[in-house]
Amino acid sequence: MTEQNRTDLKELQKLDIRIQEAKKGIADFDPLFEEVEEPALILEGDLTTTRNRLQELKLEERRLELATEEKKTRQVKLEERLGSVRNLREEAAVSAELEMVKRALQNDEQEALTLMDQLRKMEERASELEAAFAEASELVEPKRQELLTKREDAQRQLESLREERKGLAASIEPAELKVYDAIRSGGRAVAVAPLTQDGACGHCFGMVPLQLKNEIQLGLRLIRCEGCGVILTAPDAEDEAAAAAKVTEAPPPDEAEEAGEADAADEMEAADAEFEPAVAGADGDTDEESDKG
Repeated sequence: MTEQNRTDLKELQKLDIRIQEAKKGIADFDPLFEEVEEPALILEGDLTTTRNRLQELKLEERRLELATEEKKTRQVKLEERLGSVRNLREEAAVSAELEMVKRALQNDEQEALTLMDQLRKMEERASELEAAFAEASELVEPKRQELLTKREDAQRQLESLREERKGLAASIEPAELKVYDAIRSGGRAVAVAPLTQDGACGHCFGMVPLQLKNEIQLGLRLIRCEGCGVILTAPDAEDEAAAAAKVTEAPPPDEAEEAGEADAADEMEAADAEFEPAVAGADGDTDEESDKG
């Protein structure tokens, strides 16, 4: 595995992480759309239900009208027949049927009045919902368009990252790319990890044998961690520079020890200086008392 391949694998992993984050960012737009559109969607659902119920009531009204017309036609025929009956028995039968038709017509008329009242209220409800839905849609649309624009930008960025990955993957040796993709396909975010400064795996921090450590730093071949299976690479140049800077900034142990001893000596001298006047004052009082005695 050459130095260039090591760098390419690291860059490929960075790209894959960015692609994963971009996918998650696009998926996160779905609940945002639901949140923005929820008020209008609720109104739209209520409006749809109201319109369906209104249609049912209109069909019921039409059915009732046809039934009423049929009964009225039957009433006219019975009244005509009543005028031409030949005996009391036939008259009684026709009269009974005519009375039954009249009562049915009265029931239909009462049902029609109730239905008309329901239709009126339902039409008023539909009008109110249409106005509320139009207002909600007008308020939602700018926010929705803003989210659409952001999501389209995120999708374009994702496509750009995918194209960049495709070009980078083409420059990597197929065998090494296959190993890398196999590790990533298991759902693992880390497929490549650098060695730490003390020669451990940068992912699981298991110690790597010295011989393998040398091969990794020389880039002789692809080597995977025996503990976690990631592809191991030489330490990052930035990490090495940071570690070297810390070593440079830290004072040598001897100097630090000497500085600590000097500080301790200064503190002891200051304490002695404060203690001497107090002792002197105490001695003076004793002599004076002795003279008086």
